[in-house]
Amino acid sequence: MQVFRGFRHPGVAKACALTIGNFDGVHRGHQAMLALLNTEARQRGLPSCVLTFEPHPRDYFAALAKRPELAPARIGTLRDKLAELAAGGVAQTIVLPFDNRLASQTPDEFVRDVLVEGLGARYVLVGDDFRFGAKRAGDYAMLDAAGDANGFDVARMNSYEVHGLRVSSSAVREALEAGRMKEVQTLLGRPYAISGHVVHGRKLGRALGASAPGKDDGFRTLNLRFKHWKPAASGIFAVLVHGLGDKPLPGVANLGVRPSLDANDVNAGRVLLETHCLEWPSQLGIEGAYGKIVRVELLSKLHDELRYTSLEALTAGIAKDGRDARAFFASMLVQTHAETHRQTTRDRI
Repeated sequence: MQVFRGFRHPGVAKACALTIGNFDGVHRGHQAMLALLNTEARQRGLPSCVLTFEPHPRDYFAALAKRPELAPARIGTLRDKLAELAAGGVAQTIVLPFDNRLASQTPDEFVRDVLVEGLGARYVLVGDDFRFGAKRAGDYAMLDAAGDANGFDVARMNSYEVHGLRVSSSAVREALEAGRMKEVQTLLGRPYAISGHVVHGRKLGRALGASAPGKDDGFRTLNLRFKHWKPAASGIFAVLVHGLGDKPLPGVANLGVRPSLDANDVNAGRVLLETHCLEWPSQLGIEGAYGKIVRVELLSKLHDELRYTSLEALTAGIAKDGRDARAFFASMLVQTHAETHRQTTRDRI
């Protein structure tokens, strides 16, 4: 998949089948839209294209109003959104900066400047709640009329449901905030995950719980920055880490701002996913993971972030979280064995 910041690049396709949206989380409703988009693109002999925005329009207006509470919690990073769009078979994605110029465009200007002249849209697929243009003045009927006038087809996809649940980014955010990770997996069609480069931190974890002073064999952690200040999920999770070996590694992770650490923390104020692998690959050594791209699946929420009053209390808390994570993975193994046994029994009948 080709990715472009804006559409004024020579590599952008001259014509396309297009869908427009924020695609936060790229949930199963989004995936259904991408499947339909790709089908329509193939039938027309066009590349499929996603137009998305960064920052999220509601982020922009919340900052403009100086009311950060109005900004939506972010499900995924831009990296993860682009990865999921690529997995959905999209040929190109345009990341359009949402700024004052875009926010002030009338619906007619948006159609002319972006859809027609900028992207050469021949087919436009939108969701059932799609609005566009300054003050969200444009609706589906207006887009459909603009399509007739400018020579592109317009289609609308209705809400998508899974087991009676309406799939939406809002529903995913709500489930993440509540820590209902199985529901999140149902809505996404995959485990919730965050990926990124492993970055340096204070290296405090390796000293906590070390076998002896200076040993640095305590709670080694993988630090990933979540580049939005307001993640939809937070707390302590049992996780699986992909990208450090031939198989995923079980671990326990803290997603948040680490309230037990002081202002001298090198990542102070930033949201961090800090993961302790329960089985550290010996071939990596202490420093071997830095700079690698890993994907961390958050499988089960253990509890919210806690503020510990001392490093000793923090060490004990991390140790307990590790035990609870091990218990979670042990129960998963039991369930897997039980399901395998049931399937084998059914096959024999």
